[in-house]
Amino acid sequence: MRLLLICLLLTLPVAAQTPDWKSVTDLPRVDVSGMNAAQKQTLLKLLRESDCSCGCGMKIAQCRVQDPNCSYSRSLAAVAVKGVRDGKSPDEIRKALAAGAGPRKVLDDPITLRTLGSPTKGPENAKITLVEFSDFQCPYCSKAVTEIDAVLKAFPNDVKLVYKQFPLSEIHSRAMLASQAALAANAQGKFWPMHDKMFANNQSLTRENMLKWAGDLGLDMKRFTADMDAPETKKQIARDLADGEQAGVEGTPTVFVNGKHYNGSLDPQSFGEVLKSELKH
Repeated sequence: MRLLLICLLLTLPVAAQTPDWKSVTDLPRVDVSGMNAAQKQTLLKLLRESDCSCGCGMKIAQCRVQDPNCSYSRSLAAVAVKGVRDGKSPDEIRKALAAGAGPRKVLDDPITLRTLGSPTKGPENAKITLVEFSDFQCPYCSKAVTEIDAVLKAFPNDVKLVYKQFPLSEIHSRAMLASQAALAANAQGKFWPMHDKMFANNQSLTRENMLKWAGDLGLDMKRFTADMDAPETKKQIARDLADGEQAGVEGTPTVFVNGKHYNGSLDPQSFGEVLKSELKH
């Protein structure tokens, strides 16, 4: 069982940006594509009224907004979405939700992820490879930077990080351009400084600022601008997006541990225990 404290801690850094779960109509990682207005309204009513089973004490909609990484509310929301799509009555869906969706495993079964050419930091021969699908404009991804950096420092010889672009353009209008800027910086060996700069200023991701930051990093600006707008850069982002979708990525940040989808908190202590266990295998 997850504690209420975990859900609350996850929301604190982004509280000012967290929408009111009772009125928001686009819940994180809840796919309503293809639904008509009446179906969406039915779904939202069910998710706002039904309890999450993770032990947080929140409704499903509330947990989706305040703790998007919660595997319980995500699974329950998926049950409700399927019920609505299948034409089941609200009472039938409520019964399915009341039955509960069991927790996902902390680590799913391993899959193969393409990482060649993606920005990487940490020892080449690390026993653990973290693959992170992330969005520069996502407030939860910004929080994850600090958490993952703490993990890398705690396991300096055993863990490396691979960054995959997953800009959620439908909700983050500047995320795609930020990914382009990051890869343009990567072409000159400055991905991680640009990564840190953009996450530290992820509410100011204008083209003008990205050019300024690139200049501050001493990049060749003519090359940077050309690379940022190059078709190949956009194709690389599209490949990362396709890789993420194929791997079941539904939102950001999503982290894989040696190819295993991680379904827990990125809190360094909790995540660190998972990595210690992985090192024993």
